[in-house]
Amino acid sequence: MSFSMHTHTCGELRAANIGETVTLTGWVWHRRDHGGLIFIDLRDRAGVTQISFDPEHSGGAAFHTAESVRSEWPIKVTGVVRERPEGQDNEKLATGHIEVLVSELEVLNTSKTPAFQIEDHVDTSEDVRLRYRYLDIRRPKMAANLKLRSDLTFAIRQAFHDAEFTEVETPALFKSTPEGARDFLVPSRLQPGHFYALPQSPQLLKQLLMIGGVERYYQVAKCFRDEDLRADRQPEFTQVDVEMSFVDQDDVMGCIESVLAEALGKMGAEMQLPLRRIDYWDAMDTYGSDKPDTRYGMELHDVTPIFKNSKFKLFASAAADEKLFVKAINAKGAGLWPRAQIDRLADVASGFDAKGLAYIAFREDGSVTSPIVKFFSDEEMEGLRSEMGVEPGDLVMFAVESRLKADEILGGMRRHMADALELPREGHDFLWVVNFPLFHWDEDTKSYQAEHQPFTLPTETDPEKIMADPLAVGSYTYDFVMDGYEAGGGGMRIHNAEMQMAILKMLGFTEEDAREQFGFLLDALAFGAPPMGGFALGLDRVCMLLTHSDSIREVMAFPKTSSGSDLMSDAPSEIGMKQLKEVSLRLL
Repeated sequence: MSFSMHTHTCGELRAANIGETVTLTGWVWHRRDHGGLIFIDLRDRAGVTQISFDPEHSGGAAFHTAESVRSEWPIKVTGVVRERPEGQDNEKLATGHIEVLVSELEVLNTSKTPAFQIEDHVDTSEDVRLRYRYLDIRRPKMAANLKLRSDLTFAIRQAFHDAEFTEVETPALFKSTPEGARDFLVPSRLQPGHFYALPQSPQLLKQLLMIGGVERYYQVAKCFRDEDLRADRQPEFTQVDVEMSFVDQDDVMGCIESVLAEALGKMGAEMQLPLRRIDYWDAMDTYGSDKPDTRYGMELHDVTPIFKNSKFKLFASAAADEKLFVKAINAKGAGLWPRAQIDRLADVASGFDAKGLAYIAFREDGSVTSPIVKFFSDEEMEGLRSEMGVEPGDLVMFAVESRLKADEILGGMRRHMADALELPREGHDFLWVVNFPLFHWDEDTKSYQAEHQPFTLPTETDPEKIMADPLAVGSYTYDFVMDGYEAGGGGMRIHNAEMQMAILKMLGFTEEDAREQFGFLLDALAFGAPPMGGFALGLDRVCMLLTHSDSIREVMAFPKTSSGSDLMSDAPSEIGMKQLKEVSLRLL
């Protein structure tokens, strides 16, 4: 290998190398002293090679040095590749048929005892791993995750380059604009009392690039959002940002499909093109989610008509109200659970804002367990069995709410029951969810909010018709769904200044506020802005799914904890009064 202390990596040697003199470097992983011989598993970024030391070989100097080395010491060895003794092959290792008989050993450094074993199945808390992250990323699994991330990023870049895209870097210091989450703010020393914001995304800048004639743009962008964290969310994250001009929605989606199929295919994840497209409301009504995992069933059913004459008042009153629905899912196998376990599902449903959880458990002996079944007629029960495909051992659960609320409750229960029943989810599941509503109503603020973002092109072009019934208006939008996660999303953009101002007013902006926040965009749209649309891929999330990790922290080199802390560097940290004074700030 060029420009390195070693000639080969520790994952590279095979039977074809037998007889060659090689030099390896790495960390001592496992050391076994068999009295007359010493064996060391030498580990580097590429894998593991067994190296052996014989006191009779090359004067024994290397053997005597090997007697003192310990775990995680970095060393350099030179020796001859040979076949392992009969019966000592290790089929679990790619290098398991050979070993290196060492003639020269150089200790490059010593090491303190690590806080945990450098093993894939390490039994220690995540906080300890994050505190010593530089040790954690030595583990083979972590090294493999970072390698896959690097390979995927390169494959994406190559695919976009081949499709004649231009990679453009956009500023990390920009104007604070409302984009759905809180901004991270950076005070300006040169302009006291003024602040930059770290970008939540390059959204506005990439639209300006389209107006500037770039036509096909992408970048691997670092983004920042000050929001509550979870397993698949970090305050700083990476997205593959894309924008195209002189295109329609099919052009953008087709191009993105092609790029992703090429890049993900190199990672071993095959995509069958064209991808399925599911309308937003079809996804919600069928799966209870706008990012459905379709690798398992348990689909939602609208059973409202079955109970229009029911003696069960809750269901009957919902059937009589056009704004309410009775919906149900069938969790096959859960009807065998003890009643106490089923009753506890009400607590799970409450986490999805359900006021309760009506259910019917169909037992294997033909009996039925339910606090509500006594209100149902034989005809209603027969209709329910037929609609839900009921078999002995099934558990049917109900939600009585508005259309969207019922979908969300049962969608949450669907995901929970899939995990509880350990339903198989084989392979990867790729699809588009399209045609999202333009707005939704926010009960907290009592105002309309953009479903995607304020710059999305509506399907209705007449502002007066939009204002007449905002919640009925659709949008040219598309989310890329992978394995039940929103892995990316995008939409066509408004490229008319008057339409953009009308949408901002619908969202509660006065003309003065809109000019203050987005004046530069509104001005630019007046200079011949072309039709445009874009997309953003969550790189961290896709890597998490490709590596079957539990969290995006497993595919990031230096992530934050769920409280936004970096345990390794102790960030965020207090700063001194001198630094605060330099940027004209003081603590209250």
